[in-house]
Amino acid sequence: MKLQIGLKAEFEIIVSPKDTASQYGSGNLEVFATPAMIALMEKTAMMCISAYLEKGQNSVGTQVNVKHMKATPLGEAVLCIAELIEIDRSKLTFNVEAFDNEGMIGQGIHKRFLINEEEFMAKLYR
Repeated sequence: MKLQIGLKAEFEIIVSPKDTASQYGSGNLEVFATPAMIALMEKTAMMCISAYLEKGQNSVGTQVNVKHMKATPLGEAVLCIAELIEIDRSKLTFNVEAFDNEGMIGQGIHKRFLINEEEFMAKLYR
C-alpha cells in the first residue's frame, strides 16, 4: 500500500472534562478547548496514514493552521475528518475539519513529516 492524495480518516470523541478549556488552561470555561480540537485533528491525520507507513516509519506534526469557530459543550460528540491533500517527498499536508451536532466547529491545514523512528530518536538524544 502506498500513500496517496485523497486518503481520509474520521475519528469521533465525546467532549469530557479532560477536553475542556479550563482543564487545558487555555480558558476558564467548561467547553471543548482549542488545544483539544487541534490534538483531535492531529490524531485523525495520523490515523489517515498509519496503515500506509513502513515498519519503523512514523510521522510528526510540524504545522497547524486552524480556526476554532464555535464552542461545543461537555457531553457532545465532535467528529474530525482529515484528508491527505498534498505529498511533497516526506512532507504531508492534510485538510482537517471538526463538527459537532450543529455543524462545523473548526477547519484548517495540518502538516506532518515522515520520519524514521530510530534515526529521529537518535538525533534527539545526541
